[in-house]
Parts: sequence; structure tokens; C-alpha cells
Amino acid sequence: MTKMREQEPVDRVRAVWLIFLILGLGTLLPWNFFMTGIQYFKFRLEGLDAPSAEPMANGTSGHNVSAFATENQLQRKFGNVMTLCAMLPMLIFSCLNSVLLPRVPQTLRISGSLVAIFILFLLTAILVKISMEPLTFFVVTMITIVFINSLGAVLQGTSFFGLAGLLPPAPTQPSLMSGQGLAVLCGGVLLALMGCYHCLPQLAFSRHHFKVKSEEWMKAQQEECLSKVDLIKQDGSSPSERPSTLHVETHCGERDEGPSVITILRKVWPLALQVWFVFTVTISIFPAVTVDAVSTVAGDGIWRLYFIPICCFLMFNLFDWFGRSLTAFCMWPRKGSKWLVALVITRVVFIPLFMLCNIYPRQLPVFFAHDAWYICFMVLFAFSNGYMASLCMCYGPQNVSPKEAEMAGAVMSFFLSLGLASGAFLGFLVRALV
Repeated sequence: MTKMREQEPVDRVRAVWLIFLILGLGTLLPWNFFMTGIQYFKFRLEGLDAPSAEPMANGTSGHNVSAFATENQLQRKFGNVMTLCAMLPMLIFSCLNSVLLPRVPQTLRISGSLVAIFILFLLTAILVKISMEPLTFFVVTMITIVFINSLGAVLQGTSFFGLAGLLPPAPTQPSLMSGQGLAVLCGGVLLALMGCYHCLPQLAFSRHHFKVKSEEWMKAQQEECLSKVDLIKQDGSSPSERPSTLHVETHCGERDEGPSVITILRKVWPLALQVWFVFTVTISIFPAVTVDAVSTVAGDGIWRLYFIPICCFLMFNLFDWFGRSLTAFCMWPRKGSKWLVALVITRVVFIPLFMLCNIYPRQLPVFFAHDAWYICFMVLFAFSNGYMASLCMCYGPQNVSPKEAEMAGAVMSFFLSLGLASGAFLGFLVRALV
């Protein structure tokens, strides 16, 4: 083993890092595809009888908020329902990951899911040219979101994070999380994902570490079996009352079914809960609440059209990616630090801060009306989401043995999905309170 460590290949051209960056991009591609297109989907939902303009809280009126006052029910509920239809299937399939992991080959899980998602993306693109009734379009869109995010959960839980757990954390987990932060592209990226996944085992660096992890796993199993044989030989009971060493040695040659979820959970539950809390806070207000912000300085100019696309979606994805990427160079607070827990919990302050921004329609008074407040909150909100989530996801697999790494990735992914689903449900309450 020492000799093998000394001959460890070097990822000189950062090929493994780049592949996991692209694979990470693919895990959140479905969610970002629909999230950044909210304005398009709302436009397609026009046509139902819209209510007449409603008076705004605090006597606020004007061109910038009138559109929100005249939205129909499908348009108003689209953000919350879309989030729920995306996150709930991710949670359900994350629960099924423990069943899929030992029964479905990894190649089939990844390649099959990518092909299916690609087909669903094509169907969604075709719908752009097809005229449909608003309610029919709403239902079809939500069904598509359910299927795409179910497949995305399979990719994220049992495949990519588990695969990253088999390699050293420096070139893999941070780049995987960074790729998730870049997931604002679509279409051809899915083809690149399939190519990158099949190229990964061909690289000397990744092939070496896959072999090392497999040998470490087998060695640990053999040592465990040999220790059982020694205990039997040292046992003072009569031969008829104890299992034969031949029986134990025979089973030592059989492949273990793998670590149990409970065993893994005992080792990673603090970090898993932190991942859950990070995404619960994030999804409870983004995009269901943040997408309804109104610029106070735009007037009737072009900034009114680009305020949400730039200040909400682009800035969130950009600074979320900055936060995720930073963990490749700096990992503070350290694993097990109370500062990490404190920073994760502190993010809950963003919920009331965004609720008190210029969000319409609303019932609460506005305390942070100027666009600058919204932009500053968005920068800190997005950066902290990316950094805290990436930090916890990187620390998780470090708490387990090599043979438990892939299952640990699935467990951490389940809590990530649980946080997304929790945030989606909480988002209905938060939006109703604004």
C-alpha cells in the first residue's frame, strides 16, 4: 500500500477537477433551467381572467407594481408550486437511493438519467412553439419538473457525490459543488456530462484512486474476518458450541453487502443537519419571495425589465458559485468547529430581511425599499449558501471509512434534498406572511 501511495499519479492538467466541475453543473441544471425561466412561464400562463388592480399596502401604486396586482392565480402560485414539484421528488428519490445504489449499476444510473433528462429538455423546448391553454401548460410544466428533478436526484445522490467520495477531496468535492453553482446553462451541457463521465475512468489519476479504495475496502474486510477467526480459536467453549473456523473463513471470501445507512448516519449526522438547514433557509425565500422584488429606481426604463434576471437570478448563481469555489482554497471553519454551526444557523436572518424588502404584493411595511439593500442581501445570501453548503458536503465523507464513502455521499445528498423540500413547504408560509 505504501508503494502504491508513492506511485500515485498526478492530475497535472486538472482533468479530474474539470470533469467533476461539469458533473456538478449537471446536478442542478434541471432546477436552474426552470428557475431562471420563471418570467417566460408566467407569460405563458396569461389568458385567464385576471383580477382588476388591487390597492397596494401603504398606499403604494405605480407602473412597477401594477403587474403584480393583476397577476392571475396560476401566475402568483407558479413559483411556490414549481419549487415544491422540484424539491419533493428530489426528496423521495433521495430516500430510494439506498435501494438503487446496490441494485442498479452506476453506469446505468448516470447515463440513463442523463439521456432521459435530455429528452425532457427537448420536449420543454418544443412546447415554446406550441399553443396551449394556460391551465394545460401549467400542468404539463409541473409534470415535466417532477420527472426531471426525480432523475436529477438519482444523479446527485447515488452517483456523482458517491463517485466524488472515492477520490481525494481537494480536486473533487469542491469542484463538484462549484459546478452546481455554475448550473445556469442547459441543452448541450447534458451531452458534455455523458462524455465526461465515460472519460473519468480512463484517467490515470482517478483510475488509481478507484483501485486504491477498492483494495482498502477488501483489506478491511479480510482483517475483520481474520479477527473473527482468531476470536473463535481463542474461545474456551467446546467445538460443538461455536461456529467452525472453516465456516467463517468461507464467508470471508464473500463480498459484503456494504455499510448500513444507520451506521453512516451516526458518523455524519451533525454535518447532514447543517446541510439540511442551509438549503431550508435558502429555498424558503429563493425564488418564491425574491422573484417578486420590485425596483424602486427603475421607473419605466430598461432596468425594470432586467432587475430580476440580473439582481435575483444572475447575482445569486454568480455569488453562490464564488462561495462554492472558495472551499477549494480555504476551508474555515474547520470540521467540528462551533463556528461552523453558528454561521449556518445565522443564515436564518435572511428570511426577515428579504421579507422587509420591496416585495409585491405584500401586507407588511417596507423597511428596505432601495434596490441597493436587495442587492447587498442577495450577495451575502448567495455567497453564504454556496460556501456553507460546500463546506459541509466536503466534510461529510471525511468522517467515514473508504468503503463507506459512496453511501455517505448518498446520505448527505438525501439531507440536501430534505432541506430543499422543507424550504419549498416553508416558502408557502413565508410568501403568505409578506
